[in-house]
Amino acid sequence: MQHQSSERHELLLVDDEEDILLELAELLELEGYCCHTAISVHKALEQLTHHPYIGLVITDLRMPEENGAQLIQHMREHCSRQHLPIIVTSGHAEADEVADVLGMNVIDFFKKPIYHTRLLEILHRLLPPMPVQAARY
Repeated sequence: MQHQSSERHELLLVDDEEDILLELAELLELEGYCCHTAISVHKALEQLTHHPYIGLVITDLRMPEENGAQLIQHMREHCSRQHLPIIVTSGHAEADEVADVLGMNVIDFFKKPIYHTRLLEILHRLLPPMPVQAARY
């Protein structure tokens, strides 16, 4: 699912539930985005290191071991990519968890199941489709 950065905007999707991760990646690939996936915070940080053209991160909040909030904190404090836009998702987040993560300068929070139309509106606003993809429509 990884293509040349010059052709499409690159996204990093992070979720420990592989079926959800692959479904979202497939949807976004069909919309013209190049998706890199990771099933853990550790793998996400590796992807950010290996793919310098990633322009946005979508991460699940609750994952085993490290969680989405820890990924965001690491990115904001230690990573050369600290200004990347981040969207957070969760199926079971408590109100205080959502408030905490929104205070970490994220773009938006989506409760699972994700409302795809709203997500695509946000992505198209932040990362407009490339001219190459416009001919597809």
